[in-house]
Amino acid sequence: MLEGKAVIGETDMLQTMQQDALDLAAKALDFFDVTEATGIARFIKKEFDRTYGPGWQCIVLTDFGSFVTQYTGCFIYFCIGSLAILLFRGSAVLEAEVHKFPALKTVKA
Repeated sequence: MLEGKAVIGETDMLQTMQQDALDLAAKALDFFDVTEATGIARFIKKEFDRTYGPGWQCIVLTDFGSFVTQYTGCFIYFCIGSLAILLFRGSAVLEAEVHKFPALKTVKA
């Protein structure tokens, strides 16, 4: 695992989801070298899809900017060492799920 603590930049996730994201990032860094950003991102994304349902996106880089639309309560940006990790659930996917499963509701900010 990469030395150092995770530093959360922005988030609107519940504390338990935040901790899951940080734990998965640490676990991914046990499996992958810090230079294997795609493997790290795939690992985190697939685990969040499995745990919290489909539609999660994960970006892992050392330096980037972004502008995304996400579902409320499903966004975290944090750094571990030199890696920046952005994890979010896209709102377009959830809109499709609402139509497919009417019991689900989309919360708009």
